[in-house]
Amino acid sequence: MDKIAVLIPCFNEERTIEQVVQKFRAALPDAVIYVYDNNSSDRTGECARRAGAVVRQEYAQGKGNVVRRMFREIDAECYIMTDGDDTYPAECAPEMARMILEGRADMVVGDRLSSTYFTENKRPFHNLGNSLVRYCVNSLFKNNIKDIMTGYRAFSYEFVKTFPVLSKGFEIETEMSIHAVDKNMQIGNLVVQYRDRPEGSESKLNTFSDGFKVLKTILRLFRIYAPLPFFSVLAALLCVAAGILFVPILSAYLATGLVPRFPTLIICGFMVLAALQLFSCGLVLNNLVQKNRQEFEFKLQLAAVERKRLLRERAAE
Repeated sequence: MDKIAVLIPCFNEERTIEQVVQKFRAALPDAVIYVYDNNSSDRTGECARRAGAVVRQEYAQGKGNVVRRMFREIDAECYIMTDGDDTYPAECAPEMARMILEGRADMVVGDRLSSTYFTENKRPFHNLGNSLVRYCVNSLFKNNIKDIMTGYRAFSYEFVKTFPVLSKGFEIETEMSIHAVDKNMQIGNLVVQYRDRPEGSESKLNTFSDGFKVLKTILRLFRIYAPLPFFSVLAALLCVAAGILFVPILSAYLATGLVPRFPTLIICGFMVLAALQLFSCGLVLNNLVQKNRQEFEFKLQLAAVERKRLLRERAAE
């Protein structure tokens, strides 16, 4: 079991990965640095190995797939995850690790948005997208995470071994944030100085297609983690629509004693029935979510026991 593991998912980062590995080796001399090459067509793996990293492969394309393999394969007291594009400062890593090792956080978020991100990042739609995602997540899940989509994070052993990776691509950061909020895990925010990619290095994030996937992920996770509010909103919308259609019918009935539009009245009735069914679904699923949270607490205890066992084995070596 490593004390600190630095995890770097990579795809075609030949120009920067060597510098990234060297900087994190200098900042965290006792850490083991793992570079997971995600089918790069350049010399990313070779450059990382030359810089002293442990290089492994993930053949299923997508950052979420890489994170799934990293979390499954590596055991450590503290995990530092960063990108291979040299946009995050390695000098912040010791403080992030300290927050995890001292038990002050289960996940530490490297907050770019409170420092230099909006001035350094030259892609205005990325800036807008980050702000929109942060607002959506914090509003829907009632939290105050400063940077939802940052790739610079630190994790505890318990977080890593109990986090179910569902996303395949760049939605993974959003999924991590929502999971931590929903499961009441301690979240720390650390302001980091972001710098834009060096010339010649290209972002793999597509502003529109990946941004749309992130918003879909937020909606999907809101349905999964907060089913009662989700289905209650849908039920309320149906009731409002039924009420709008029903008011003219009621007015005509009060004035003439006749119901002139029976089909519309029938549709109103079905809409109200559908609203009641949606609300009932929300209640049932909400009970399942509460049960799942109880089971998650048990998994956390098992992960804590396993971490202590691994620490004893490391001490005995």
